[in-house]
Amino acid sequence: MKILQLLRNQWDRAAAVALLAGGGLALLLGWLGTSSTVFTFRQIPFLISGGLVGMCLIVVAAAVWVSADLRDEWRKLDELTDTLREIDVRVPAADVAGNRPLDEGDATAGRRPRLRVSEV
Repeated sequence: MKILQLLRNQWDRAAAVALLAGGGLALLLGWLGTSSTVFTFRQIPFLISGGLVGMCLIVVAAAVWVSADLRDEWRKLDELTDTLREIDVRVPAADVAGNRPLDEGDATAGRRPRLRVSEV
């Protein structure tokens, strides 16, 4: 049951592993097909079907794995944003050029003063 839950939660990484295994299998079968003959015209179909398809599957597997990692990073950033909203930490806004923070009185206007990142 834990395996099914893990596969359900990590479906993108499971798909990447499956694509990687398929790509490795295609490369292995292509190599076995080319190694059985010395004639080039008989090796080309194995090179195309095994080698090219295998490499494409491996590249897609790498892209899916990186996409899963990026999704995890975005999830962590969302959690940090939610946590900051919960504790109501406010960072002073900067002017358009980004040179200096705006005055506390301008940005808060009747609310409690904002905390600077160094004060947190």
